Amino acid sequence: MILTVRIRVSGRVQGVSYRFWTAQEAGRRDISGWVRNLPDGCVEAVLSGDADQVDAMVEVCRTGPTAARVAHVEVEEHESGEKLSGFTIVR
Repeated sequence: MILTVRIRVSGRVQGVSYRFWTAQEAGRRDISGWVRNLPDGCVEAVLSGDADQVDAMVEVCRTGPTAARVAHVEVEEHESGEKLSGFTIVR
């Protein structure tokens, strides 16, 4: 089953290139989508792929790389084909 979710990560995540880290980790898990930095300092991503892999990726996003301080991760199912500017994750 394919699952597509939108996540919003808040905390001190931009300073450690969290956006690029998320894209790399998703690519390793064969997940596609996009990631972008928001003006308020959060990181937003839409991740799409095998449901188990996406669920595992969301759990990884809750901790981030060692230097990241993730305060909160919001997750919601995402249905539209909306694509905004950001770092595209290519499988």
